[in-house]
Amino acid sequence: ARIRMSGFSADDAALMRDARTVEIETSTGPGMAAHRVIIWIVVDVDGRTFVRSWLGERGRWYRELVANPAGVVHVGERRIPVRARRADEAGIEACSRLLREKHRTSRASLQSMLRDEILHTTLELEPA
Repeated sequence: ARIRMSGFSADDAALMRDARTVEIETSTGPGMAAHRVIIWIVVDVDGRTFVRSWLGERGRWYRELVANPAGVVHVGERRIPVRARRADEAGIEACSRLLREKHRTSRASLQSMLRDEILHTTLELEPA
């Protein structure tokens, strides 16, 4: 596995890593109305940052980020502009592992995030 820093500042990566939940802001395109929803986010030791839609392709934020990869992660008062792209196989596996570590006390919710039919909705976020 090649090691590469995602480019998020150490502070932003730590904020996202430590947050139980964050809000993601998406829209269908520039100038279109944005909407925000609470999601889970995970960050690995190299700062690679992943999100996954528990609704699969029905998730509005997921559909919007695929159509328009520009979004914003809100952690408390912090606003972190991001660009999304589909995670590769290694990213999908990393996301599942990180979700298991971060949310092991939320068993039912965690299981819904590890279903085979939604693994392909894993997105990797990078700084915009």
